[in-house]
Amino acid sequence: MFVDAIERIKSFTRPIHSIARLHGYGPIVPGSATLFFINELGDALTCRHVAVNIERSAKINRNYKLYKGKEAEFRNHPDKARLQRDLQNQYGIKDDTIKQLHHAYINCVEGGDEPTIILHPSEHVDLAIVRFRNYARPLYTSYATFLKDSVRIRPGRTLCRLGFPFPEFSNFKYDGYTDDAVWTDEPPRYMSFPSDGMITRLLRNKGGITEIEMSTPGLVGQSGGPLFDTNGLIYGLQSATDQLHLGLDIEDKEVLVKNRRSRVSNYPFLQVGICVHVDRIKEFLRASDVKFYQA
Repeated sequence: MFVDAIERIKSFTRPIHSIARLHGYGPIVPGSATLFFINELGDALTCRHVAVNIERSAKINRNYKLYKGKEAEFRNHPDKARLQRDLQNQYGIKDDTIKQLHHAYINCVEGGDEPTIILHPSEHVDLAIVRFRNYARPLYTSYATFLKDSVRIRPGRTLCRLGFPFPEFSNFKYDGYTDDAVWTDEPPRYMSFPSDGMITRLLRNKGGITEIEMSTPGLVGQSGGPLFDTNGLIYGLQSATDQLHLGLDIEDKEVLVKNRRSRVSNYPFLQVGICVHVDRIKEFLRASDVKFYQA
């Protein structure tokens, strides 16, 4: 059903890769998100929460660098353990908090300036523009066309999402000299992943309908990816997954598990996808004076 549309969407949808180090945890943690280009000028869309995470990476890395510099001052101090605890409290460093965070835009453009991020002014609308400029050439071959008449967005219509969950790239390593997670020259691995679902409800907030609820969850890594129909027209942007309590709870019920009687409890939830509505996207683009196409 979506075969041709997916091929079109893939031509302008790209992954954002991240690598993080957590305090008290050794391995580097890879992550991914999604953006898609909306014109030939290098403008793309992603989620506000993704963009905020990118923006805060500089502060996180700077904070850890300052912490390490201060820590080195009492490396041989007899009361090192106490001083280290006090310093960690001062810089907000504790177990499982991110101490280093880096991002990479994959196969978006060749060269150019660091992308500019424009956040939607409302924290309740999960949208951000990523603007690439002064690059040598684009590495995407097409761009999005948005649905013009949103009356077609009704419960019962089947749509598809595309993004980059399951971060399987390995082009990173730990640099002991700089005490940092760094990218390597190995080509990044990535594969897009489509998932379809039915529109279940249109969700309202102040100012009218803001989101489209889908019968299937958006996957971690698909955030920022397009929601589209069989013609490749963009209906929205994948933002979040919500959990709806079904009320079909089971408590202390006896069942057979591997031929043995066991007592189990279960509190099932339905996971639904939440996508930003195309009308909110177009409003944001117009307010930001960003060129886009619709049909």
